[in-house]
Amino acid sequence: MAEHGLDDARQHLDRPIAPADFSDRQPSLGRGLSALPLVQSMLAGERAVAETIPPNAQPLIRRIESIALFELHDAERVALAALPMQSADFSARQDIATEHDRPSRSFTVLSGIVATYKTTRAGGRQVMAYHVPGDVPDFQSLHLEVLDFSLAAVTPCRVGFVRHEAVRSLLEAQPRLVGAFWRATLINAALSREWMLNLGRRDAYARTAHLFCELFTRLQAVGLVHDHTCALPLTQLELSDALGLTSVHVNRVLKDLRGAGLVTLSGKNLTVHDWERLKAAAEFDPTYLHLRRKAG
Repeated sequence: MAEHGLDDARQHLDRPIAPADFSDRQPSLGRGLSALPLVQSMLAGERAVAETIPPNAQPLIRRIESIALFELHDAERVALAALPMQSADFSARQDIATEHDRPSRSFTVLSGIVATYKTTRAGGRQVMAYHVPGDVPDFQSLHLEVLDFSLAAVTPCRVGFVRHEAVRSLLEAQPRLVGAFWRATLINAALSREWMLNLGRRDAYARTAHLFCELFTRLQAVGLVHDHTCALPLTQLELSDALGLTSVHVNRVLKDLRGAGLVTLSGKNLTVHDWERLKAAAEFDPTYLHLRRKAG
């Protein structure tokens, strides 16, 4: 089934433990003492923290939770939620940042899909990576002052900008998050290696299937897959830029994948009909995504 996509990415999925039902019993802390008030207080505290997280901060927190080697503390969630974020909307194929820019802020994807790309002097465009909600595509600009790539909205999207000074203050105040963001940067490098293999050594059919496997798994990790379907409003032109194929060739491959009963890319949605066969066709091994858990 398609939901197995994320399960392939880690052997043991850390799932939130449902609070126990205390309606018929009162756990004891000792003679004459009940644990119920303490448990109720803890659960109320967790709900209070969740309620303080603004919608704009949720994608980033879900992303960090899906890859971090530790469970986020409430203080870390609150600190991430408190980042002074300025949201902005971009239309499809609109640049967010361009090569040779010197940004003073980084951004996280709040909704939609963003692409990292480079172009030739003749105008040829190659997509180097796709970024889904929660990703921070230009985090390296915190240390590399000049961008050597461009970033554009693939679909209508919303991003949240945070000034570099605020990011540095966050990491100084919450040192465990340094490791989480560093891990995210290393995972981006792992994606680049896999994309290089995909473009250089897989045929068009496997190449396209692999891209769908990757995006499906990454979207599932941040809670954006439902009933084997995810929003993936990519045009054939956009796919051709990512896969190094002509749009005519992309059209033919999509028909083949649909005819084989593996996927349907219809309108703005991707539906996976047979995850195991799609994964086999793509030679998809999700190890390079380094996912730890499904975000709550």
